[in-house]
Amino acid sequence: MRQIVLDTETTGLNPRTGDRILEIGAVELNNRMLTGNNFHHYINPERDSEEGALAVHGLTTEFLSDKPKFAEIADEFRAYIADAELIIHNAPFDIGFLNAEFKRLNLPPVHEQVCGVIDTLVQAKEMHPGKRNSLDALCDRYGVSNAHRKLHGALLDSELLADVYLAMTRGQNSLSMEEEVEVAADGAVLEIVPLAEVIFQSATPDELAAHEATIAGLDKAAKGQCIWTAVTAPPAAA
Repeated sequence: MRQIVLDTETTGLNPRTGDRILEIGAVELNNRMLTGNNFHHYINPERDSEEGALAVHGLTTEFLSDKPKFAEIADEFRAYIADAELIIHNAPFDIGFLNAEFKRLNLPPVHEQVCGVIDTLVQAKEMHPGKRNSLDALCDRYGVSNAHRKLHGALLDSELLADVYLAMTRGQNSLSMEEEVEVAADGAVLEIVPLAEVIFQSATPDELAAHEATIAGLDKAAKGQCIWTAVTAPPAAA
């Protein structure tokens, strides 16, 4: 399965009012493994960034003035994403900008060039309802280090999102019933041996007495029944 984790930076928030893409960053996953086949371009948007957007990405008009225009990298980008599944955080935002750029060039929209789009923001809201689900919040939740993220950057954010996506979906890996072959350090195939018999060891009378004393102490501290007693006690007679 070929997947592309993608992010864009833009001059503002609305492509309908003329805002443009000024950076695209993407990383490739093949069978849930990062391949190192990344895509990254700064783009001359042919207009200034809004003040709020500039504060987010820090990419000035002067810096972008000698960068290629979207039309110059469109074919390379289309070849990169062709027939892949896109993974994007808040996908409608990025897809809206990409479609606006493609429309200017009389090119087909994104959904006609890829095999599907996964929105990790939608996934995160379903998995963690009522919680913050920004990329930074998800990095904290899943232990992905983003200490080096001072400003938003399309390639850096794609790399972070790839790690977050893999962590979010780790439990969705398919389970294989095929027998695995173990190999020793010298390359020899190791013999598969059956698991040892599972031995059940009952508690001794002294261990049971110690357990009862501990539970009694918890009941006393709770001035009633602790949770263990409340759950395990037999129901009262009617």
